[in-house]
Amino acid sequence: MRLTKKPVLCNYYVTYRCNAKCSFCDIWEKPSPYITLEDVRQNLLDMKRLGVQVIDFTGGEPLLHRQIDEMLGMAHDMGFITTLTTNGMLYPKLAQRLKGKVDMLHFSLDSVHKETHDTGRGVACYDFVMQSIEVAKSLGERPDILFTVFKHNLNELEEVYEKIILPNKLLLILNPAFEYNDIDAGERLTEQELDFLTAFGKRRQVYLNDGFVQLRRDGGNHIDKPVCKAASTTLVISPENELVVPCYHLGEKSFPINGNLFELYTSKEVEALKALEGRLPGCEGCTINCYMQPSFAVEVNKYFWEALPSTLKYNLYKGTWKRLLPF
Repeated sequence: MRLTKKPVLCNYYVTYRCNAKCSFCDIWEKPSPYITLEDVRQNLLDMKRLGVQVIDFTGGEPLLHRQIDEMLGMAHDMGFITTLTTNGMLYPKLAQRLKGKVDMLHFSLDSVHKETHDTGRGVACYDFVMQSIEVAKSLGERPDILFTVFKHNLNELEEVYEKIILPNKLLLILNPAFEYNDIDAGERLTEQELDFLTAFGKRRQVYLNDGFVQLRRDGGNHIDKPVCKAASTTLVISPENELVVPCYHLGEKSFPINGNLFELYTSKEVEALKALEGRLPGCEGCTINCYMQPSFAVEVNKYFWEALPSTLKYNLYKGTWKRLLPF
């Protein structure tokens, strides 16, 4: 049963440029412009009409955009839940300008050990993450730590939890690594390792969407019976101000928005591509978290029930549910 046919999330790529070179990402390799404030303003108005509730300003490294604080502020003032993930390198410098504008602020950290984290990110950013935590706390912000889980760093979870999460009263988000294109995400987690991850996710101050784990146990999305609802739940907007359908990672087709996002998203051509979500050859076996999370939220199935407890846990902890109230 489908709960809503409206899109709930926008992945807004403010730029593909990045000041890191993560081994499990290829976005930073792309040439890229920056989105304009004028386009963001018009698109946000259209997203309100479409029913979008959450805007994820992403990249690349979103803090490279000099007007990111204005965009976040604009979206926040319009009633959207705002989210932003950063490697932390620019956050201490921009923190004051971002204060109160990001509902879900995530700092990426994959190890408690500086050398290990910096090696995976391709740049020395561990110290910036530590500094960002202190700066955010001093401003009354409530950042989360986004831990991308691989087979090789699974054994570091305990140390990150004990040495960083608990002392700083943060929330640890477990983000299982996923494969796409030619990116090597390492060996897949075994059933035993998935069991360990599930158990770890039950701890206080830890968030793990159990739907992600179940999907991996099931071999990912299957095109004959797709779980993925990427195109109908998530708008993807590129730095070129194009609507990317059905998703960024597959990128079947891009449409110039030209100030008409509402009309474009509801057009026959886009509707035809949306109907293919989860059914294209490249969709087979997909486990990409940023599309599965909204997919699990709109369709009542086993993944919906798997995801529900952790989703409620996170929203209650962060208080983001208050932003959805009509008053």
